[in-house]
Amino acid sequence: MMAPEKIGAFFDLDGTLLGPPSLEWRFIAFLLARDELVTRDIARWLVHFAKTIVADRRGATVGNKHYLGGLRASLAAEWEQSLADETPLFYTAARERMTWHWGQGHRVFLVSGTLDCLADVLARRLPGPVGTVATQLEVRQGCWTGRISGAHLSGEEKGRAVRNLAARFGLSLWQSYAYGNSMSDLPMLDSVGRRVAVNPPARLRQIASSEGWPVCDWRPAAPTPLARLDLAAKELR
Repeated sequence: MMAPEKIGAFFDLDGTLLGPPSLEWRFIAFLLARDELVTRDIARWLVHFAKTIVADRRGATVGNKHYLGGLRASLAAEWEQSLADETPLFYTAARERMTWHWGQGHRVFLVSGTLDCLADVLARRLPGPVGTVATQLEVRQGCWTGRISGAHLSGEEKGRAVRNLAARFGLSLWQSYAYGNSMSDLPMLDSVGRRVAVNPPARLRQIASSEGWPVCDWRPAAPTPLARLDLAAKELR
């Protein structure tokens, strides 16, 4: 029997463990509310976008963090403090699934394209040990440069990250689990023997169905019209 600590559970973040808006958009909203982001920061992002969109579409969009250039890296810690009294960000079913893995003695990891400083914040809000691999921001003299360090963690980079973690911790990929919600998670899902499509769009759902993967919908059920009327009535009382 495989030792439980040799089994990994790899989770995507945005759309898999928590719903919209994404972590990065939540952080942007925090920066805007604090007046940390100003017009020149947005302009810097747009200039880089215009210069690189033809040659490097991914670098011009998901890899473009120039709006953060010159901002204090400590802002991530301040954002974390602002979340202290917030309702838990994770889907309830997602937390339950992670709790099951901890109970089994498995190693749990977040593998996400979001910013590493934001993924680390989410990891600290979980009740069990979690490793994180995410897109790293370049920092100089305590400030973000607006560039990423290394590659943006999506697509094939996610699959590579999972394989690197397996090599580092001596994990059996064939016995390990991966959870993702988008086509860009496929390389991560294909790296393990136990793949789970979570809240999948039609194309990923079709792949999961054809290959016999479990499909989970961790999003809370939308209230029925009757439930919405009942809630409205309570608010009027």
